Formats: sequence, structure tokens, C-alpha cells
Amino acid sequence: MTDFLIEHECPQCGAPAILEETDRLISCEYCRVRSYLLAKDHFRLMLPHSAPVHKALLFFPYWRSRGMLFSCLSHEIRHKVVDFSHQAAESRHFPVSVGLRSQAMRLRFLSPETEGHFLKPTLGVREVMRLFRERFKSSLPEPALEQMFVSETFSLIYSPFYMDQKPTEDDSQFAAYPLRLYDAILNSPLPSPLPADFDLSLFPAGPPEQGIRLIPTLCPACGWDMEGKRDTLVLSCKNCDSIWTAGRERFERLTAAHIPGTGEGIRYMPFWRVKANVSEIKLNSYADLVRVANLPKVLRTNRDTPEFCFWAPGFRIRPRIFLNLSRNMTLSHPPENLIPGHPDGRCGPVTLPATAAARSLKVCLASFMKPRKRIPELLPKIKIRPKEFLLVYVPFQEKHHELVQPEFQLAVHQNMLR
Repeated sequence: MTDFLIEHECPQCGAPAILEETDRLISCEYCRVRSYLLAKDHFRLMLPHSAPVHKALLFFPYWRSRGMLFSCLSHEIRHKVVDFSHQAAESRHFPVSVGLRSQAMRLRFLSPETEGHFLKPTLGVREVMRLFRERFKSSLPEPALEQMFVSETFSLIYSPFYMDQKPTEDDSQFAAYPLRLYDAILNSPLPSPLPADFDLSLFPAGPPEQGIRLIPTLCPACGWDMEGKRDTLVLSCKNCDSIWTAGRERFERLTAAHIPGTGEGIRYMPFWRVKANVSEIKLNSYADLVRVANLPKVLRTNRDTPEFCFWAPGFRIRPRIFLNLSRNMTLSHPPENLIPGHPDGRCGPVTLPATAAARSLKVCLASFMKPRKRIPELLPKIKIRPKEFLLVYVPFQEKHHELVQPEFQLAVHQNMLR
């Protein structure tokens, strides 16, 4: 599971650059201009081609996503990292997916100047996700009560094709050479010829849409240069102590807080604190959490009634560790008297958005609900609706190989963060 690579040029000086799939902050090595990649909804990319010059290119769309798949069974939660692609326009004439090409080849961002016939997506994301979950259900030992896919990356990839009627080795059975689709990457024909009634005009098509916008990394509040790692979703301004995230058109201010850290070697890791409405069970306060999770706590009315919150990592990590961190932070229930703003000290980048954290809430709940025998009955009925997000930086002590949070009994091996 590796990030795919994207060829790009600096918007200021035109110098070439190679970006990873998760890169958002671009710093040109030549002119030193720093820009932020902004997509209205998702990145639109295209695979390279080596088609003959005179061929009219046809670009077919594929949804591509990578993330964590959690399957809640009656007595356990299974998880895996998955990387999949699927047709964004239903057709039996084109390959079902792009296979490993998105990882093996360098892609380019789509631009309105790209020549070719671009088919529009007709399969929505929800339908593709349903097909994707159906594909993985067969590997489970029993029907899943719930399946949650926490997407880390999501994009639309266009693969190039062209049509031709030249002879091939498989055409000896035909009286005339049939029309075929050719893979413009390998310049080889697809196995099956096109039917006589194939009509390309039946596919919705149009000019290519702009895949990205590049905006300067200047603080919208004071104009200072903002800071962040190359794959971060959140930028901070040290001048006015503000935090910003990319919206659909511009940077939007983000509310953040931190838990103070003491001692040396402190690194602050980002977590999402989520307040949500939960149906079917009472889960409004810390006292409710103690009852739902059957925690060995003695409740005292005057102190054990803070509002219940889910917690989820704001950084990419393997599914098993992600679930453990979410569960332990939620059960630890950090105090509500947080310090507003960005902490002074080293901070890990925010690489997992709040929307991904929201999709993980139900699997977090399933990990600590007691008694377990009630889960098959209750879990499919439960609806969780997030109502408030807060980015919280939690202090970890940096050891030789691990980051350790002794108060909440958390530990992350540093190799897992690379």
C-alpha cells in the first residue's frame, strides 16, 4: 500500500516536481514559493499514455480510494487496509478497475487544456462503496453486523483509450476487422471487440474539469506565512496563534485546543474530539459511558457528569492501532478544561480529516459496548450523528522507539507514523 506519484510544475517558475498522493503543501526547490493544493471535492487525475499522435483519445473515469475497512462481527471486529478502484461509469466494455497502475505510474492533474473525449461519472460514490463492501463480505466467517470504511484518500482517475479497426491475432474468425478499444498506455487491444451497435454518444461526456487550485500559504487573518508538514490538512500561524484548514474555495479557521504537557521530549499528536447524538442507547454523559462500557468506576454525582465525547486520531495509522487509540482515549475521557489554541512545541501533522473520524465512531462504540451479547441486536439499529468537532493536541513523551502517553495509557511506535 503505497502513495501514487503525481507529476506537477511549479505555478510560479514552471520547475518540475514529483508529489506524493498525500501531499498538500508544495514548496518549490527553485523559487522557494510555497503553495497549498486545494480541491473543490476530490482530486481529478489522469494516467499517462503512449498512443499514436493521430489517435483521438477517450478517457474513462474510475473512483479510487484507500483507507481502513472495519467489519463488526458478533464477537470481534476485523480490520484491514484496502486500496481499490472501480468504474465511475458503468460499462462492460471497459476494465472494471485500473489495477496497480495508479501505484506503478506517475499521474498528472487534470486540466481544461487536456485534449480528448472525457466520459463523465455516472456511478455515485455511495453506490461504488456498496459494491466495494459486497466484494469484501465473502472473506468474512459470518455476515457483518456493520461495515465502516474510513477513507484516507479519495480521487477520480481517468484512464486513456482509443478505438481502432486494425487486424489482431484474434480476428481470423471475423469476416471483417471489428472495431476494438485499445489501451492507450500499452497500445494493446482489449480482449473483446466492440459490438456493432456500440455508440459512444450514449455515454455522458464533456470537457475535462479543473482538478486543483493552488493558493498561497498566507494567514488570512494577518498575512503571515503559515507552517505545516507537506502532507498536513491543517496549517498554523505562529504570528496570530491561529489554525486553518482548506475549505472548498479558501482557508477556513479551525477551532483547536491542547492538553498541556510537562517535561522534555514532548510531541503533541492531533486527535478529533467529537460530540454526537447516539440513538437506541443513553450515551450523553461520562456516567452513561461508565454504564455502557461497564467500567470499574465509582460514580460521584458532583464530578462524574461531563458530556460524553468520542475521540479519534487525527493522523494516519494502521487500523488496529487506530481502533486502540480511539477506544482508549474515549474510555479515558480527557478533561474538558482544555487550553484553547495551538501548543508551543513540536506537533504531529493532521493527516486524517474530521469526516474520516466521524465515519469511525460506530466501530469505536462497538469496541467497548457491554454486554457483548447485546451487540448483534443493538448495533445495526444505532445511528450516530456528529454535532461538534474539536481538534485537540495531546502530549506524548518521545522515547527511543515509541511515543508514550502515560496518563491515558497510550503508546505508538514511531515507525508506524512514517
